[in-house]
Amino acid sequence: MTYRHTKAANDEATSPESSLDAIIAEATGDLTSRQKEDGHWVFELEADATIPSEYILLNHFLGTIDDKIEGKLAEYLRRTQGGHGGWPLYHDGELDMSASVKAYLALKLTGEDIEAPHMVHARNAIVDRGGAAKSNVFTRITMALFGLVPWRATPVIRVEAMLLPKFSPFHIDKISYWSRTVMVPLLVLAALKPVARNPRGVDIRELFLVPPEQEKFPLANPTGHWMGSLLLGLNRVARIIEPLFPNFLKRRAINKAMTFVRERLNGEDGLGGIFPAMANSLMAFDALGYSSDHPDYIAARKAIDGLLVDNGDWGYCQPCLSPVWDTGLIAHAMMEAGADKPIVDNALDWLCGRQILDVRGDWIAARPNIRPGGWAFQYWNDYYPDVDDTAVVVMAMQRDDPDAYKEQIERAVEWVIGMQSDNGGWGAFDANNDYAFLQHIPFADHGALLDPPTADVSARCISMLAQLGYDSGHKVMAHGLEYLRREQERDGSWFGRWGNNYVYGTWSVLCALNAAGEDMSADYVQRAVKWLKSRQREDGGWGEDCASYWQHRRDLVKESTPSQTSWALLGLMAAGEVDCEEVEKGIAYLLDAPREGGDWFEEMFNAVGFPRIFYLRYHGYSWYFPLWTLARYRNLKQGDESRPKFGL
Repeated sequence: MTYRHTKAANDEATSPESSLDAIIAEATGDLTSRQKEDGHWVFELEADATIPSEYILLNHFLGTIDDKIEGKLAEYLRRTQGGHGGWPLYHDGELDMSASVKAYLALKLTGEDIEAPHMVHARNAIVDRGGAAKSNVFTRITMALFGLVPWRATPVIRVEAMLLPKFSPFHIDKISYWSRTVMVPLLVLAALKPVARNPRGVDIRELFLVPPEQEKFPLANPTGHWMGSLLLGLNRVARIIEPLFPNFLKRRAINKAMTFVRERLNGEDGLGGIFPAMANSLMAFDALGYSSDHPDYIAARKAIDGLLVDNGDWGYCQPCLSPVWDTGLIAHAMMEAGADKPIVDNALDWLCGRQILDVRGDWIAARPNIRPGGWAFQYWNDYYPDVDDTAVVVMAMQRDDPDAYKEQIERAVEWVIGMQSDNGGWGAFDANNDYAFLQHIPFADHGALLDPPTADVSARCISMLAQLGYDSGHKVMAHGLEYLRREQERDGSWFGRWGNNYVYGTWSVLCALNAAGEDMSADYVQRAVKWLKSRQREDGGWGEDCASYWQHRRDLVKESTPSQTSWALLGLMAAGEVDCEEVEKGIAYLLDAPREGGDWFEEMFNAVGFPRIFYLRYHGYSWYFPLWTLARYRNLKQGDESRPKFGL
């Protein structure tokens, strides 16, 4: 991938003599200038080539080609092609077969000459690695919808699954929110098997080693476990008996699935607030014969188009929008930096209006007796509030004015406590969403079917409760802290589910332990501190590659980044290490790192949607985390406290 900032990085790094105060003031001013009139912030959220490719594919499925928009997305795809010829899941990553097949198909749909050098390079790279038949299940489904491969290339996917009782091994409530919203309309598509309009008649036969109709398309055992092998056998049996399924059950299941979709359509914010679910819902509407002027069709289309980023001669499609997350975190950074109070108050007042108080979302399946009270990640996503966002927002409100936001805080805390899983941890969107046996089903080769508790989300909840005055003797806190201790890795770090990776997880947990009043000289805490210090690079920064989610590559580092350096420094300062040599060197790195005003140069992806499958680059992270870190360092050095007194 190539550098894609709309602004160039500074040619000269900031000199070591630069004023800490001046940089904090400049970054604060830049962030202030980016605040929306209603008080919120939102930065771009970038994924890999898959999402812009799927936008193009969607248009050609529906027959609604837009050459102007698709031309800009095609330019993005050309820019992000890797030196290996294919497309990676993150900047400077290895070729990913599924992303590469979709990008190649998307470019061909836009009219790209397949004999152009970059297309030849891509085609050779794909074929040399086994061809398009090696794609994952979701890409095979896409190809089946375009008539490019037979449906036998995919696992048996029956919409009748919507009719299964809750006690059955598989139930829609047992999978994660993102899988649920993507899968339900996909089940309808698998039942109806519509064929894309594909007005230009494009195929990709050249990407197969043998003609696709002759390809065997073996399905992979997603886990290598004997249960996966057993389920592959059951899939073969199901393929044989598929014709025996009665049509009335299929019709009933389709109706139930579409009721689910319509109830959660979420207006112009889209089903689940995420692109794949939105796209599947729109294709399902089309397959069922909805006209393009039907209100549900219009809403779904508008939600998708609202994800587009236009940068002049190129652009891309975001996987979702992140205004609540950005605004909550920036509020913390601005308070740390001493920004004018009205700036923070306007942000928090905007967040007040986004609290979900009336909709009992899908989380009620596991927690039917608690009231709603959380915040979603996006502008609106009422069925799917996010525990992580909620904790961040509550901590910001409590820090700014606990009396002014008393009602909002109380409702949110009630909901977060209620969402604690039985093992003491918290997942992002559901409680007890840890049905591990479902990972063995052939459909789950993406490895992201579930939303189990994780250390980073759990740490945020512990931080929130501690900041509100809950001590380690409280049963919720005690249970949560014990979960965090169990989750510590052998080397002292913690896994980062929603940010790259062990640096992110370790920062999150150290903040929680500090806020909870844990003994920061305890052995297990000091092992985490030692691990963080050992990961510092020669330039004073920290970096951790997206490949660290593969265990055999967990130590891979390519370069230091401002985001990851900030997390490491915030973690060390939470442990009381503000005066150590590593912190001094890390601060110097941030002061010297290339930036333009409040925007530190950062090209590497810094977050994860699904480990090993889907990665993200939060464009805002390189704005607000360095500011937050520098301001905290200044505050601790100038104050009487050796550690921060807030949860984050």
